[in-house]
Amino acid sequence: WEHYIGCDGSPDPTVLQEINTFMSLWREDPNEDIQFVMEKGQEVLNLIEKLQFLLLDTPPNEITEKERVQYQGTILDLQNLLHEKYNGATERLLKADDNMSEDNDSGNMQVVIQDKNITLCIWANLKKNVRFKTHVFPEIKHGFDLPKSLAVSSVAVRIFHTHYDHISPLWLQCQRVPKLKGSDYSEATVESKEEVEAAAEEEQKAEGELSAPIEEEMQLEKLKSATSFKENIDINEKTEEATEKKSGIIDVPSQVQIPAVLEETSEEEAKEVTDETLVDLQQFVPVGGVYHTAALQLPPLAREVKSWRMVEVLEGGLEAYPYPLESEETEDAAHPPIEITLRLPDHVLYFEDPLVARWDPAGQQWRTEGISNTVYEKEERKVHFEMDAFYTIALLQDAHLHMPYQAWELRPTGTDELLLIVTTAFAEVHIQVKDHQCTLTSVVVEEKKVLSPLTGKWMSPVHLTVVLKKAGINIFPAEYSHKYVCVNKKAPLAEVKAYQQMALVASAFAFSWSKWNLESGEEQIVLKVSEHLKAEAVEDEDWSLYMFNGQRAQRLKITEASEAFSAELEDHTEFHSTLYHMLKDFASNAAIDKVKTAGFLFIDTVYQLLLATRVLTYS
Repeated sequence: WEHYIGCDGSPDPTVLQEINTFMSLWREDPNEDIQFVMEKGQEVLNLIEKLQFLLLDTPPNEITEKERVQYQGTILDLQNLLHEKYNGATERLLKADDNMSEDNDSGNMQVVIQDKNITLCIWANLKKNVRFKTHVFPEIKHGFDLPKSLAVSSVAVRIFHTHYDHISPLWLQCQRVPKLKGSDYSEATVESKEEVEAAAEEEQKAEGELSAPIEEEMQLEKLKSATSFKENIDINEKTEEATEKKSGIIDVPSQVQIPAVLEETSEEEAKEVTDETLVDLQQFVPVGGVYHTAALQLPPLAREVKSWRMVEVLEGGLEAYPYPLESEETEDAAHPPIEITLRLPDHVLYFEDPLVARWDPAGQQWRTEGISNTVYEKEERKVHFEMDAFYTIALLQDAHLHMPYQAWELRPTGTDELLLIVTTAFAEVHIQVKDHQCTLTSVVVEEKKVLSPLTGKWMSPVHLTVVLKKAGINIFPAEYSHKYVCVNKKAPLAEVKAYQQMALVASAFAFSWSKWNLESGEEQIVLKVSEHLKAEAVEDEDWSLYMFNGQRAQRLKITEASEAFSAELEDHTEFHSTLYHMLKDFASNAAIDKVKTAGFLFIDTVYQLLLATRVLTYS
């Protein structure tokens, strides 16, 4: 519908006829001007993003396997077409030297072209002087040092930085929000509808209360990899949960289905362990885009003849310059390495020395083989390394360096509005939720606010997870994260229901982490709660401790400052079946009214965010 009313002339990427026509027309378009390609490339990236979010955000029962494979194939076709067009634009730049500027010292030609999506650096070795084998592009500080054999050859060097990643496997690019796996936790007791109704009988006296239409779909399904990628995709699980209306009062989901234990074969894992040069993409993720480095054959330059401009058209198009040459590949002497210096982008945060890896097109994997002598200059935001040939390079970062979290807090700041603060070992991340959208409010690193270009942009929770991951802020555990992080395991039933209950009352109550959550065992969740109708931070004395196991909630007598954990009830309190009814015993009428009038889209957005960050188990 949004695409239809947009009426911007762009094709619908889900309609095969429209997208095929779009690709055919652009493939046949002879216009290879770099500015035109960049403008058209923005449209292509928008189409790819639409398909990626369709794969990420569509419930499994609303998309068929045929559609999923079609969308993946379209994404790959668009990515390949975009890269072909940039190759054509590079060839045109090298032929028409009026687009390039001459280096006063060396007499060689160079050009730097960039926008928000790409940075294209080209250096043409016209003079073939061995004294000028080192070059730094002054605008962006990328540079290289060539071996002597290349410095005296008719060669051009291209460093093509795509701020997006169209190289890594699709399963990594379209990774879903993490789901709770039964194999990650101790076996949970699944309650029947009758048991829930019996537990809720005590609250039948409450009248005119609200229902919580929160749905979490977790059906078992497997994302089929596109044919050009290996099928190394983890199984995504979905369990359907529904909170039903019952005679005007809140009702707990009648049943939470915990997926059966999924036993994966360890055969592939064994291969990964034995091959030390292979990058484990479950542990490391590319951050900051991809750097395509290449040595290219200098094409014949355009010639002016009277009023005509003559350009020789080569059948093969842009050709790579072979390095090392076959004559240099001897067993006795290794060929000299190529030295590369890259300045890291400002819109990405690297909290540890990045892992430099090259793409292996044959194995469709990132490898560290062929990369050596890596030096990371943190203050200068530069990374220097050597490689034995020209490769496609990525800078990878540990996907779990922000986990487990040191602290978290969820507090309301207005009507259908709240703030989620997640504190990690490296940063403090502030996310604001309003109605059905959320935005990055700030990221504080060493008492300085960073990533200001990303703040203040409203988007869906799924979109926010993608944006933050690309910027190097990964506070969203994946299904396999428990293998790399010390997890505070909790029963899936308790965790899912706790997120539902927290989202339901988040418009009037603040929640925060408690140290006793580590001591309460896998079946019980302990967290700090406070009624909060103001926008300011919650005072320490206003917090109370509550314990919840998915079926029973209680207020604890101990405080955060107590010497030992105790499950003893607070004086003059009783058990309840939900957090909502538990909080009602102590809440003001204003707080309950605010909970009753909270928008269902706001409740669902908060629930999605809590399920994505999983603050109860990863802190």
